[in-house]
Order: sequence, then C-alpha cells, then structure tokens
Amino acid sequence: MIRSHFGLSRMPFDMQETALLPHQQAVLDTLLVHAQQGGLCLVLGEPGMGKSVIKDTLVTHQPKRMIAPVVNRTLHTYSNTLRILCDAFGIEHAGRDHRCEKLLVQEAFRLHRNGKMLVPVIDDAHLMPSDSLRKLRLLFEDFPSSHNLVLIGQPTLMQTLSLSINEEIRSRVTYSVVLPKLAPDDMEAFLLAQFDRAGLGHNTFTPDALALLVRSSEGILRRARNLCISALIEAVRDQTRIVDLKQLNRVLLQPHWRKDYDLPGA
Repeated sequence: MIRSHFGLSRMPFDMQETALLPHQQAVLDTLLVHAQQGGLCLVLGEPGMGKSVIKDTLVTHQPKRMIAPVVNRTLHTYSNTLRILCDAFGIEHAGRDHRCEKLLVQEAFRLHRNGKMLVPVIDDAHLMPSDSLRKLRLLFEDFPSSHNLVLIGQPTLMQTLSLSINEEIRSRVTYSVVLPKLAPDDMEAFLLAQFDRAGLGHNTFTPDALALLVRSSEGILRRARNLCISALIEAVRDQTRIVDLKQLNRVLLQPHWRKDYDLPGA
C-alpha cells in the first residue's frame, strides 16, 4: 500500500541488507575480535535499540568461516536449550542431557579442527533462568578455548549477573556494552538515510512533522520506525504524499503511544 501510493521500489526500513549505524558497527567489530581470541560478551539494551540487527549481521558474517548458532527461545529449560543447540549444530539430540552435551562438545572440536570460529549466541538472555545460564556456562567451558559466547538481552541481565551466586559467570565476561539511545541529530540522519534507501523524498515529512517524529521516538530505533510507518499509512488514508502534523498526531493519539498519565482515567 505504501509502496504503490508513494511509487517506491522497496519498503522504507526494509531490514534486508540494512547497514549498521556507526556505534552498532563498533560493537560488531569488537565481537569479531573476541570470536578469534575467545570470550564471553554481553550486548545489552532496551527493546528497540538495534540488538537484533547486530545479531543478524553477526550470524550471517562469513558463514563458511564462522559458526554462530542462535538460541532464541530462552524461556526453555536447560534440557530444551541443549536440544535447540543440537538442532543449530545439526546434531541428533535423542537421549539424556549428558549425551547431548557430549555430542555438542565433540562437534565444537570438530569444527575447531576445521578452522571454524564458534560464536554461540543466546538471545533474550535476561529471560533465561539463572540455573540454566550457569549450566550453559559450564558446558561452554568444555568448548575450544577460542570460542566466543555472546549473551544478548536487556540491562536487567547485568543485575542478575551481579548477584554473588552468578559471580562465576560475571568474572568471565571479557566485553560488555549497553547500546545507547540516539541523539536527535543522529536519529534525523538515520531517518533520512532510510528515506534515501527507499527512494522516499526528504520533503515527504514536513520540517515540523520530522522534528516531532525525532522527538517522539525518544532515541529508540524501533519506535522511530513504527511511528514513521504508521504516519505514512495515515498519509495513504488521506490520499496525500506529504506527512504533516495532522497525520503524525493522529498516530500519537493512539493509546500505545501515550504515557500512562495521558490515558483517560489515569
């Protein structure tokens, strides 16, 4: 609908072949260094800060040289997490946990002997029970020393690791980063770059609407994307090619965009 109305060849904010922002690229470069030396890395940030973009780029980076299995369903028990890892490594996982662990370690050393770098990724690691996280740490201790375990999650993960019972994990962390919110100038540059990629004119949003978009996004990438797409949909509904305050305010009046104290009866 947006593409046909604005005459675009691709959707704005298309996630395919997305270029990393400078601070995201710096995080990826550091993770790749630790992939060669071995380590335990934490990539933290509030929802919508771009963690998934870094993860996806890491997973697809030199797939013939680097193996990066991803565990996404971190609410699972340790046993189920083992089986997800086995699926990622292409291992038959019938049997007890001990057998799965043994097969995973054997496969890790086989890949290491073949010159592969191992970068297991645990996504949404802040949701993983602490006991499962500790068991995984013990499992990866048996992997080749050059592997790099990456935990991706929200900043509450750091609070969990600060507990004395998790000191064995925190003491092994070799790199950690909290993704920052974008400054207004950087957010505007990000939005205009996305317009360029989609073939959307910079004048599609009036200066006032663009300023409100930047301000309302509060430095969060996902928030900016969703707000921008919703405003473009409103422009399609109004049969106009210019997004003004009228369309943007109509989106911002929706309950999920408003603060609790703005809601009726609050």
